[in-house]
Amino acid sequence: MEHVLGIGGYFLRAADPEALTAWYRDCLGLDIDGHGLWQPDAGPTVFAAFDSGTGYFGSREQQTMVNFRVRDLDAMLAQLREKGAEVAEETQDMAGVGRFGWVTDPEGRRIELWQPA
Repeated sequence: MEHVLGIGGYFLRAADPEALTAWYRDCLGLDIDGHGLWQPDAGPTVFAAFDSGTGYFGSREQQTMVNFRVRDLDAMLAQLREKGAEVAEETQDMAGVGRFGWVTDPEGRRIELWQPA
């Protein structure tokens, strides 16, 4: 059976695509080119379905949530706060899985940051 090889892209609507792209580059450090191409480091990717009533994604209107792997969650959250980003106060530790934190992008999308165990 054929199977997918990995995530090929993540596409989102934006009121101001250039400004939102700059935020992801400047605040999260996504090294993306003019076509949106980004070559992330190899590592695990989680694909999981959540109950339709979950509050985990933040707003009920948000149907998906991107999760970015990070090397140092505390450093990333501090960097985001310094740049004025809306960072959730709480973090979560999951034994054997890692640590999680959240930031909201300028257009209101909740993003999960994951420091794998």
